Amino acid sequence: MLSCAPVLPTVYDAMPATARPLRLTLYTLLIVAGAVLAAALAMRHAERQALEEDAARANQQLALYANSLHTLIDRYRALPAVLALDPELRAGLNAPVSPEQQDVLNRKLEKINGAAQSSTLELLDHTGLAVAASNWRLPSSYVGHNYGFRPYFSQTRTQGTGRFYAVGVTSGIPGYFLSSAVTRDNGEFLGAMVVKLEFPELEREWRQGTDTLLVSDARGIIFIANQPGWRYRTLKPLNDSDHTELKVTRQYDKQPLTPLVYQSKRRFDDNSDLARVEGPDGTADYLWESLPLPAEGWTLHLLRRPQVAFEDSRNAGLAAAGSWLALVFLLLFLNQRWRLAKMRQRSREELEQLVEERTRDLRTAQDGLVQSAKLAALGQMSAALAHEINQPLTAQRMQLATLRLLLDHGRIDDAYKALKPVDDMLTRMAALTGHLKTFARKSPSGLRERLDLAAVVDQSLQLLDARLRDENVSTVLHLTRPAWVRGDAIRLEQVLINLLRNALDAVHDKPCKRLEIRLEADEQLWRLTVADNGGGIAEEHLPNVFDPFFTTKPVGDGLGLGLAVSFAIAHESGGRLSADNHDNGAVFTLTLPIDLEVPVSC
Repeated sequence: MLSCAPVLPTVYDAMPATARPLRLTLYTLLIVAGAVLAAALAMRHAERQALEEDAARANQQLALYANSLHTLIDRYRALPAVLALDPELRAGLNAPVSPEQQDVLNRKLEKINGAAQSSTLELLDHTGLAVAASNWRLPSSYVGHNYGFRPYFSQTRTQGTGRFYAVGVTSGIPGYFLSSAVTRDNGEFLGAMVVKLEFPELEREWRQGTDTLLVSDARGIIFIANQPGWRYRTLKPLNDSDHTELKVTRQYDKQPLTPLVYQSKRRFDDNSDLARVEGPDGTADYLWESLPLPAEGWTLHLLRRPQVAFEDSRNAGLAAAGSWLALVFLLLFLNQRWRLAKMRQRSREELEQLVEERTRDLRTAQDGLVQSAKLAALGQMSAALAHEINQPLTAQRMQLATLRLLLDHGRIDDAYKALKPVDDMLTRMAALTGHLKTFARKSPSGLRERLDLAAVVDQSLQLLDARLRDENVSTVLHLTRPAWVRGDAIRLEQVLINLLRNALDAVHDKPCKRLEIRLEADEQLWRLTVADNGGGIAEEHLPNVFDPFFTTKPVGDGLGLGLAVSFAIAHESGGRLSADNHDNGAVFTLTLPIDLEVPVSC
């Protein structure tokens, strides 16, 4: 014990007794203030990170909603153009329509509208007068009304096609109008074929979630909303020109357009904000995600209440405060060790001379050592405690990040039961949808690239692989590789999938299902044949299989457009599509010119 005598009492004796409690209090306040500041900063960071993660998930969800809207519109985008080629509808615009002819046209449009499951079909003459419509039986029939003032009609007259979202001036029901020009063989404008799409089912589907979904036009007017009270609000002020054009086109007819008051509180990126909105249900903060839809000139918005978990913020604060205290106690411990080492060194030098007169000081120093040991133990315990709580907090945070999406939708049981299966499912879905996205995208107009026709066959069979396996179809392939042609791989793939699906439909009820696909050269052409053992096509139907709306399938199973579209694609690619019968079934033949270009070697 004598060798450990420090000079600490001498140092303390130089300090006034009243100053020691004040200094201790000051240190304590600084430590507590540091812990509070660290906890506040950690909680704020955790809140911001949670908001950014929630915004990222909302943005991904917004892309899914946008895809559902695009899918609905794209399903009917080609319908007006196809109907504009119908000889009977064209004949109805060549001269003033008689009552008998109008009745025939009305019934035809009514039948096609029912099969296509669109909202309304109407045929307009060159002045915009509706000469026939699928809703001719209803009091709100379009027949006899002139819609020449609508922008989609003027667009169709000048550009060949038109599109416009508006409230129906006759029915009062809003919808999206898609139109295509009806012309004579010499290109003279006769009128317009118009399909109207309404979105009540889409809004009901969107309403199942807790998010608020809005669609605004180029002027910032909200015209689609899944929650009541949000429709016909304006996101930015309208100028005099806007008011004049809205009055002329009667786009929103008599609907009042009131501003939606909102203010951005925090901006994450150009299309992502935390905003305070004065909505129909009162003022609230929303994560506001926006996604432009360039094809339509619209913008899709998703508003979501922030889901910042109090437990996450609290745990982050506790972890930061614990880390701060652990650091402080570690520094105190190291400082105390350094002071003890220094005092021991000085004690050894003065020990022999001061052993008797410093007995009282030695006792005081021993008390200081006891207190130092207590502080050292407290520092170690604090560090251990911080270490012990940090690991489970980190694990909980990672797990919460994984499960939050399911929990946001209230699927608690699924979150507990399906961690691993959900991950496997998402991985497989990403792999399967990779090619489907490519297949579903809109191809550039007139694309003529060098491609391997055998690879197109491979991709088409991959898309239909599940059906081939489920229906136990025997597939025989005789493919010459490579088979170079010029064209659009996606459109040629569309042709082949139409042929394969028709063949699968033909052998559906056969006990032994067999498809044979051959690709071989024939002089300057590649000849691709798809043959089945489904019994063949009736001889009287062979001349008509490529006519629009001709089908031998039951009502509801198809519009009869698949082969017509395939025939047009083949012709556009410089080839030909033909149909015939063989011994056991039908055979379709696609011929395309061989591309003799030799790739330049690098």
